[in-house]
Amino acid sequence: MEAFELRGCRVCPLPVRDDLLALVDKGHRIAWPTWLDTGPRMQRDLLELCRLRTARGLAVLSWLAGGQPPAELDWLWTSRRLTGSRQERMYGAAATVPDAVLGLVLANWTWALDTGHGGRVTAPYLAGTAYPGDGHLAAAATMTLYQTYARHQESRPAIAAAWAAARVGADWCKAAELHAAYGSQTPVFTYPRAATPPPIGVRPWIERLFRLR
Repeated sequence: MEAFELRGCRVCPLPVRDDLLALVDKGHRIAWPTWLDTGPRMQRDLLELCRLRTARGLAVLSWLAGGQPPAELDWLWTSRRLTGSRQERMYGAAATVPDAVLGLVLANWTWALDTGHGGRVTAPYLAGTAYPGDGHLAAAATMTLYQTYARHQESRPAIAAAWAAARVGADWCKAAELHAAYGSQTPVFTYPRAATPPPIGVRPWIERLFRLR
């Protein structure tokens, strides 16, 4: 059963259960690197974390949109590299996100890649929500994400994807809270959608999760 209403092209969530709100909050907890290493290993690890954050965010979004989360969710929270059955479970949940809801994520993603402020928007959000109780770690992770975004153009689609999925989940909960408080339809906020970005850095996992192919 869908947990939202459509008002034209706008997605208006219905009130969200407390257990789903908790999933959104916990989903932000990613161990982003808090140091900067110019070698390829750190960048590779960071991009794998982006894949995990994007897939996790879309899985949770599928449950916000009306799906039923499984009783056991340990596979969702582990920070190990996505592979095997765990990857397929997460990708499978992401594949059930309704098109209208996935469109919210794509709007944020394309906007971040189209604006000149993408790094300044994505880095502090991802780091701050991952380390909400530790400003020192959040600041260090912000610099790692920001400088990676600024220096390595091929990393931008992945970092923007992680941010887009995370933002939609959080903004979904805010819209649902307003609906519960005032009884009126409140659309999920998104940034304006831009054109599909050029293929540089758009990895196969992004194409699959965002249904670009």
